[in-house]
Amino acid sequence: MDTLYSGKLKDELLDRLFDAVLQLKTRDECYQFFEDICTVAELKSLAQRLEVAKMLQENRTYGEIAGRTGASTATISRVKRCLNYGADGYKLVLERLFRTSEKD
Repeated sequence: MDTLYSGKLKDELLDRLFDAVLQLKTRDECYQFFEDICTVAELKSLAQRLEVAKMLQENRTYGEIAGRTGASTATISRVKRCLNYGADGYKLVLERLFRTSEKD
């Protein structure tokens, strides 16, 4: 199978992790798996970054984002840098989430 991603993170262990994530079929299965594989702090941090990315795409101010998410300005800046210069992962996921929520 051909791959589109050719970034510096690609390796066999990450391939296996992502293949495992792709096996999850429900939100409850995700809760089960991620509770086992991540700490609560890691999960909350990931969720926070996704919300920061969503709010940045909505052109919210750093103050609004920090107030709602509790994210530091350093985290907000890092997410903004990823949105502008990253691998487009945030954009891909947010587009799909937005498209899905529009159908509901």
